[in-house]
Amino acid sequence: MKKVHQKQQQHQSTSDRTTSDHNSQSLKPDYLANNYVVKLSKQVLEAAKSIYFDVEIKIDDIQFSHPTLEEHGDYATNIALKLSKLVGRPPLEIANKIGEKLKKSEDKIEIVAPGFINFFLGQKNLMEEIVTIDRLGDNYGSSKIGQGKTVVVDYSAPNIAKRFGIGHLRSTIIGQSLYNLYKFLGYQTIGDNHLGDWGTQFGKLLYMISSRNEKELSLDKLEELYVAFHEEAEKDPQLNEKGRLWFKKLEDGDSEARQLWKKCVEISMVEFEKIYKLLDVKIDYAYGESFYEDKMLAVVNDAKSKNISRESEGAVVIDIPGEKIPLILLKSDGATTYATRDLATLKYRFEQWHPEVVIYEVGGEQALHFVQVFAAARMLGYASDQVKLIHTRHGLYRWEHGKMRTRKGDTVKLDDILTEAVKRATQLGNSETAKDVGIGAIKYFDLKHNVTGDIIFDWEKMFELQGDSGPYLQYTYARARSVLRKAQPNWEFTDGNLKLEPEEEALLRYLYRFPEVVEIAARMYSPNLLCTYLYELSRRYNNMYNNVSIIGSENESWRLGLTNVTSIVLANGLNLLGIKALEKM
Repeated sequence: MKKVHQKQQQHQSTSDRTTSDHNSQSLKPDYLANNYVVKLSKQVLEAAKSIYFDVEIKIDDIQFSHPTLEEHGDYATNIALKLSKLVGRPPLEIANKIGEKLKKSEDKIEIVAPGFINFFLGQKNLMEEIVTIDRLGDNYGSSKIGQGKTVVVDYSAPNIAKRFGIGHLRSTIIGQSLYNLYKFLGYQTIGDNHLGDWGTQFGKLLYMISSRNEKELSLDKLEELYVAFHEEAEKDPQLNEKGRLWFKKLEDGDSEARQLWKKCVEISMVEFEKIYKLLDVKIDYAYGESFYEDKMLAVVNDAKSKNISRESEGAVVIDIPGEKIPLILLKSDGATTYATRDLATLKYRFEQWHPEVVIYEVGGEQALHFVQVFAAARMLGYASDQVKLIHTRHGLYRWEHGKMRTRKGDTVKLDDILTEAVKRATQLGNSETAKDVGIGAIKYFDLKHNVTGDIIFDWEKMFELQGDSGPYLQYTYARARSVLRKAQPNWEFTDGNLKLEPEEEALLRYLYRFPEVVEIAARMYSPNLLCTYLYELSRRYNNMYNNVSIIGSENESWRLGLTNVTSIVLANGLNLLGIKALEKM
């Protein structure tokens, strides 16, 4: 928004703050495909321009939010408060003038101090959206905003030679949901499982296998050896050097080291596939760190040719502007680092897929690493300023007394959690759906939390089957489908002017929000926003089900239609979260 002609500010607004009953989450037409936001934005823009023709206003200057209290409308805009600063008039006066211009709209408009314009969507508009949901079905909420753009999602990335711990559940589940969201929005979406199959930790493991002459290897044995190495290294720190030497042998192609390493990878992948099958997770590619073994030298050479690297105590490093610690490309013994491999990975991804966005669904403890890698990638010319490099920084599962530590053997195995979840779900009485209900409970428990926050591991909360839980959403969907099976399969939608019960109207005034929630959840890398929406939608449907007669009522046809579209939205949302929508429970 830019002012063209300066005016004397005679009545400056005394407050630009949003009142407590308006949400801070803004809805902007420049990225939302939702038809209401776009439609209302155009109407407000046209009205504002007709009044203040000497002020340059663009459509992306206009933001909407959902008032916290629904009696204050479906949408609200604070454009009058923004204009007040430019035209020198009180925001309430500006809001009233814009409101007068908009009165011919089918939607009800209300002006609220200090200058909000609240919109109540008319029943006709809401009914039209119901028809749209019914018509689009599985595609409702999808859009083409990502058409022609590519997103790479780096997620899961378990470490070879370790059991799939609960620590990798977050990356796997959140990453899959982000993948689903972006694909639903029309992006060419690529999932890449960047397996941790390279690095100094393998030197430590190979040393243990060789020194103990281990012949019978299993994943449990490999974990046992890894823990034992660190226990022994606390007493004899020189063991760490032996581990580094073994990794150098692996990088140099030593036949014994390579053979032992391949065995570790094979054992691990068999176990990982079992977990992915149980979680119903399918990732497009599984390029481990070792895949970039022959691509890392190019990164080092690029850094040298661009004069952005230097030697430091025998190592090759890149100084990152604003950071005290440099990024290490090569250690003093010539071995590569995690950062070298990530830069080679980025270089490969851009050459292979040309993405506009690369999302790393990785824990927050690696924040500095990605700050360095992203900065170095831009310095090397691998990523332009137009490309988004995103580290979601998810929080960790923790014990109440502190962090889980794999090196100490103080963690929880994911397969134990999943097995227990299915066992508890079986107690609901339907063994056929126990797997989907149990896994759904685990996924939803994880996804409903804020991505960046830590989660205290609690066995009971993890397997919650009621309230704000995956099984509650699944049960609501199954209930809606049951209603539809018991009734005649035909229903009709009214063109408006229908006398609605409060429970019906509350549901009707929430369904239309689904497309915008999908887009915001994707753009904020926050599946928890979708969880919150689906839980509230389920609560509203169950409230209607419990208080309003559906089958056999005077408005049976309409209420069956409302039930049907609710089931469509629930199914679409559950699918995006990777949770099965069950016809029966």
